[in-house]
Amino acid sequence: MSRSDRGLRRLAAGTLLVAFQGTTPPGWVLRELERGLGGVTLFGFNVDGHEPPAALTAALREAGGEPVVSLDEEGGDVTRLAYHEGSPYPGNAALGAVDDAELTRQVYRAIGAELAACGINLDMAPDADVNSEADNPVIGTRAFGDEPGLVARHTVAAVEGLQEAGVAACVKHFPGHGATRVDSHLAIPVVDVTPEVLRERELAPFRAAIEAGTKSIMTAHVAVPALTGGTPATLSPAALTGLLRGELGYDGVVISDALDMHAITKSVGLAGGAVRSLAAGADLLCLGPIPGHDEVREVIDAIVAAVDEGTLPPARLEAAAARVEALRAWFGAPGRTLPERNGVGLRAARRAVRLAGEPAPLSQPLVVEVDTPPTIAVGDVPWGLGRWLPEAEVLRLAPGSADVPALLAKAADRSLVVVVRDAHRHPDSRALVSALVAARPDATVVEMGLPVWRPDTAAYLATYGAARANAQAAAELLAGA
Repeated sequence: MSRSDRGLRRLAAGTLLVAFQGTTPPGWVLRELERGLGGVTLFGFNVDGHEPPAALTAALREAGGEPVVSLDEEGGDVTRLAYHEGSPYPGNAALGAVDDAELTRQVYRAIGAELAACGINLDMAPDADVNSEADNPVIGTRAFGDEPGLVARHTVAAVEGLQEAGVAACVKHFPGHGATRVDSHLAIPVVDVTPEVLRERELAPFRAAIEAGTKSIMTAHVAVPALTGGTPATLSPAALTGLLRGELGYDGVVISDALDMHAITKSVGLAGGAVRSLAAGADLLCLGPIPGHDEVREVIDAIVAAVDEGTLPPARLEAAAARVEALRAWFGAPGRTLPERNGVGLRAARRAVRLAGEPAPLSQPLVVEVDTPPTIAVGDVPWGLGRWLPEAEVLRLAPGSADVPALLAKAADRSLVVVVRDAHRHPDSRALVSALVAARPDATVVEMGLPVWRPDTAAYLATYGAARANAQAAAELLAGA
């Protein structure tokens, strides 16, 4: 391989964020970092349940100088550092319910401090989507709310908090994933709005984040017919170069959402998606948790081939490399101090809980947790009230298989607490809750998703998220009733 060939391969590899299984980096990742790999994206399976991943990130830096070490640490339901126990931070919907931008900045600064202490330099957060569709299967509590102004001011606060701690923010999912009813992990969602609605609603938080100096922005695998036709924004020059770079004037790093999602792999394929996303204007490509070394090499080869064939200009790779290099230089900027971790997450979760009605004092409580399948973005993170109500008997039940008469008999002469998550999206959950509270109107219902649907019951708690902090705040309120 000639020197020019090696240089081109290095430029191609420098656009990739790869993933791997396990809590230590495999040899191929370390070798690729030496050869110019852009960095890695960590997931819950990379984090030991007892130790932060500082040794892992140190090994990555030793191999690759200052690679981008990223993950999705949104607080709330989407957590990687606390994947095995649930996040100590309440998440965006709870912060939006409180609507104290300074509190949001403090929460994200604390998250940034946790990440920086682990050697992580880029957080794929905050979620800046305006959740205008209540039946959204993938955003929901990840959004600050459904009002553009509220989402914009909290997005700015989150960006400021993270970057004060020396961790780059990555505002997502451009140009907006909040108006969808399809999960882009599974297919291509469509945001069928006029250009005027797109600019006034979806783009407002991104415009504010750009003005606040966000270091990176993540693309969405959504089609916006008025802007991209049937093409996902991740692959659309109109979205990434025309709108984001041109109209909005953004010159920071653009990162693709995970290219192993079906919206990409089932349409143009992993390697094809990588080439098209770079051509559209992306600088770093998140490959996601599925591709291994063979697939990574195929992607690199496809990028090199596209340059050789003239379908991907070399200048596009050079511009991406320059932006990523500027980001790395910012990682190393001196003078930042890390804040103390002072329980701000739990304080925020306590402020977010909303109570309607009056729960009776708990007496030998039976807690029925109505099981809800996790989304791919969230994963199998623990949730529920059980650990915070040690005196309670806790049953986790699939709603379609629950024996209502048996549950009511078991709850006789006891407090009944029913816990749900996004009941408005799950008819079986609503049916089970309705049957229980019809017989026990004195029951308390705890909604740990979005409080869109409320049954007719004595007391109703809304936590706006299912993180550990949300659960503790709700349990404290119940125990103190």
